[in-house]
Amino acid sequence: MKSMVILAGAVLCAGSSAAQFNYDEAKVPKYTLPPALKMADGKPVKTVKAWEMQRRPEVLELFKREVFGRSPGRPKRMSFHLVEESPKALGGLAHRRQVEVRFSGKADGPRMTMLIYRPAKARGAVPTFLTLNFRGNHTVHADPAIRLPHSWVRGRTKGETVNNRATEKGRGVAANRWAIETILKRGYALATIYYGDIDPDFHDDWKNGVHALYPKPKPDGWGSVATWAWGLSRALDYLETDRAIDHTRVAVMGHSRLGKTSLWAGAADQRFAIVISNNSGCGGAALSRRAFGETVKRINTSFPHWFNDNFLKYNDNENACPVDQHLLVALAAPRPVYIASAVEDRWADPRGEFLSGKHASPVYELYGLPGLPASKQPAVNTPSMGTIGYHVRTGKHDVTNYDWAQYLTFADKHFKTKNKK
Repeated sequence: MKSMVILAGAVLCAGSSAAQFNYDEAKVPKYTLPPALKMADGKPVKTVKAWEMQRRPEVLELFKREVFGRSPGRPKRMSFHLVEESPKALGGLAHRRQVEVRFSGKADGPRMTMLIYRPAKARGAVPTFLTLNFRGNHTVHADPAIRLPHSWVRGRTKGETVNNRATEKGRGVAANRWAIETILKRGYALATIYYGDIDPDFHDDWKNGVHALYPKPKPDGWGSVATWAWGLSRALDYLETDRAIDHTRVAVMGHSRLGKTSLWAGAADQRFAIVISNNSGCGGAALSRRAFGETVKRINTSFPHWFNDNFLKYNDNENACPVDQHLLVALAAPRPVYIASAVEDRWADPRGEFLSGKHASPVYELYGLPGLPASKQPAVNTPSMGTIGYHVRTGKHDVTNYDWAQYLTFADKHFKTKNKK
């Protein structure tokens, strides 16, 4: 295996140079996007029925076959187990639940733990942000009652893990990304799961996590992104049983590779009411054909387990792919989608993320809905919100309080409107 180095937020093979990756708009290659409202045989899509019955299934199938892979359905023996609950968590602000989802129904089999905070004083079922986290549920808040993950964890600070097992030193280390108190005070619940519970984030030849229950994937089988998205659907299966959660108002949100995951989860499972992509970049919201910053070849080289094997065909060959990321956004229609970028996160191609929203807009307009209102990429820290929302903020590749403020406003806009109907 080639040694790896980290450079400017990108994972590069030793011997590579940053010059290999384009950050110049003038050098973006010419490209033609697959039209959202035209069938593969060239027939135009003029009605919602034609989109829903013909074009949408066609696009969804192409993404399954060529990019993310096919996932199984809900396991027949899957079970839910309440492992901890407190009605007076976080100083009385929250009601906390921790629920174990056992994929095979067995306590010693593949399983994930969901941490749920909902407003303690809420009356009735509340809308919810459902997310995956990178370092364990215990890292999202310093709350000492949060369980340490049972799964393999990649530590990022000294002492955070020992032999890739989480320790108390990791408690609350990522709290700045989660704005939990703000979310609760705005009347929303937050449900989060450590993504490594579902599938560890390294190429393990499909032997760990939930993959242990299934045969090794074929070339069009589920990669890790599709597997994490599958786990989000299993979390939603549980939320449908929780009377304190309004399962018809669940927004799936993810950052970086988990932003790619939230987009695919929202495309593959139409139960998600809002889809939020934070700095998702290549394979997420950014148009692959722009080859700006991270490219298909680079992502397939650095992270060969994320997508299916068929996606390898498009290394340095993006124009041959029958889909691009605007179609991934369009698969959420008519449900709202929010796309967020950061000025300094050029690796994720902020302009390409904006353009995906713009090129998905015709599908929303087919429903009589506004897509992304901005005619050009908005100024920094100036959100544009239609049924598709977008902002580019100051700063780097991260999730900030500013991002959460926009997501809460966007959710208010759409969920409160829904309640009035």
